[in-house]
Amino acid sequence: IVATKGGAPHTPTTPPATYPFAVGEKLSYTAKLGMLTLGSGTLEVASVDTVRGVESFRLRFRLKGKTMFYSLDDVLESWIGTSDLNSRRFVQDFVENEKVTKRQYEIFPDSGFYREHGREATHEAPADPLDDAAFFYFVRVTPLEVGKTYTYHRYFRKDKNPVTIKVLKRERMELPDGSKVQCLVLHPTIDTKGLFSKRSETRIWLTDDARRLPVQIRTKFPFGTITLRLRDMVLPGTAAAAMSR
Repeated sequence: IVATKGGAPHTPTTPPATYPFAVGEKLSYTAKLGMLTLGSGTLEVASVDTVRGVESFRLRFRLKGKTMFYSLDDVLESWIGTSDLNSRRFVQDFVENEKVTKRQYEIFPDSGFYREHGREATHEAPADPLDDAAFFYFVRVTPLEVGKTYTYHRYFRKDKNPVTIKVLKRERMELPDGSKVQCLVLHPTIDTKGLFSKRSETRIWLTDDARRLPVQIRTKFPFGTITLRLRDMVLPGTAAAAMSR
């Protein structure tokens, strides 16, 4: 079954009045390479900032780990509007085997372009752009049904679209507090070299409830498959958090 969200940029659905996340939410993960403990990961709504006059959530995803042959400390940061959840700034700050890669993008949803810091050229962007870190929160406010494939033309680098989300199945998972919940297993892909590339074969286990918590994230790296498993969660006083008590 294919649920297509248009071959051209579409008008995004109105975000819910109360999101299933809020400033102060911090999800902490153990990172394993096969059976070996690799390190840790965090996914957090760090603060509310202002980007070019627009109130924005600052989102932060960090993956840190080390093996005998490989080390990484990768950070993705995203600034998305609190009213529209569109990306306005995106930073990739990677340190892999002591090689540093840093890129910063300024994204202009109203004008339909983005620019990489340090470069003069501008590039076309869709009207309602998303970046890699924002994607984790986009799926948390998007209605999803098992067996369907959703297609969106929303990745901020327009030439890398579409973004696809396959909802593979439901699977029961355990939360840090010992409770067990049904999760939607998602297979997202974007035509990039990042976390959601086709080669990465990323899977996200998202609780099938009001919280929409990413309980597990599994992705392939050149040196093996990393599994991030939720070990601790700080949930501020959102409506969803209240419902979970």
